[in-house]
Amino acid sequence: MMPPTREKADLDFLAGKRLRRTRQTGWSRAMVRETDLTARDLILPLFILEGENQREKIATMPGVERLSIDLAITVAKEARDLGIPALALFPCTQNDRRTEDGRESYNPDNLMCQALRAIKEAVPDIGLIADVALDPYTSHGHDGLMNGDTILNDESVAVLIKQALNQARAGADVIAPSDMMDGRIGALREALDADGFENVILLSYAAKFASAFYGPFRDAVGSGARLKGDKKTYQLEPYNREEALREVEQDLLEAADWVMVKPGLAYLDIVREVKDQFDVPVFAYQVSGEYAQIEFAAAAGALDRDAAMMESLIAFKRAGCTGILTYFALDVARRLRR
Repeated sequence: MMPPTREKADLDFLAGKRLRRTRQTGWSRAMVRETDLTARDLILPLFILEGENQREKIATMPGVERLSIDLAITVAKEARDLGIPALALFPCTQNDRRTEDGRESYNPDNLMCQALRAIKEAVPDIGLIADVALDPYTSHGHDGLMNGDTILNDESVAVLIKQALNQARAGADVIAPSDMMDGRIGALREALDADGFENVILLSYAAKFASAFYGPFRDAVGSGARLKGDKKTYQLEPYNREEALREVEQDLLEAADWVMVKPGLAYLDIVREVKDQFDVPVFAYQVSGEYAQIEFAAAAGALDRDAAMMESLIAFKRAGCTGILTYFALDVARRLRR
């Protein structure tokens, strides 16, 4: 979108104006602040682990842990009390339940469904966003079914539908397909409506790029070491802007309620384009690699962790984000409350 044209009289006026005046004091800077970040802008991702009173550190994501469901409930209560409106859940499926066909994804008693039911019962007033994809359940680490080296689109969508219906029955408020299979939004909407879940929100990972920044996440859900090849045949080329916008448009036409851009910081231009062109709720994911960059750089003394954390999230809001998935959510919400 082109900036508005300045008339010559306006430029003459600006030529004599000292723009620094309003920056001289904290109160004046606060009064003219154009972007605000609040706890309600944040979504906290949680990695769910089998067992009770279990927590596991993730070496590539300092400060982030896999949590058993009972500990996740404790975190959910704190998030609610801090004003964070929603959690995004990701299971770390047991090794012996990962198969070529990812059938654990639609087991009604899988780890994800157990977590959804337990958290919804214990903390009914926080939103639950359920990831829909096959990579936490497949032995090959891909988001869809495979035939040799080929990802099968329509066959994968059929499995995603079964997965999403179980998640909705378990208490998911938002179904968030992150797989990037063609046509899955329309198919999921139709299936959810037919099963009585007309009010379940569809948050589409509409512009998900084949990024180098996902590595720590794949470690967290246990799919990284399993991944055969790469995901470039279904995730977007980082070089492509127009293609990303076509993906967003297609998902909106298929009845996506909200759309996601992933990763975040490296793709804020796409966030702004989506907001300007479609004027819909647009979310972005400050992904694991982006989070880890700040943590490791701060640990090395290269930057101020808290300042970089806040600046990075303000950039998301300034670009037009309705909400941000971030592993910093609890830290930021505590800081804002102070």
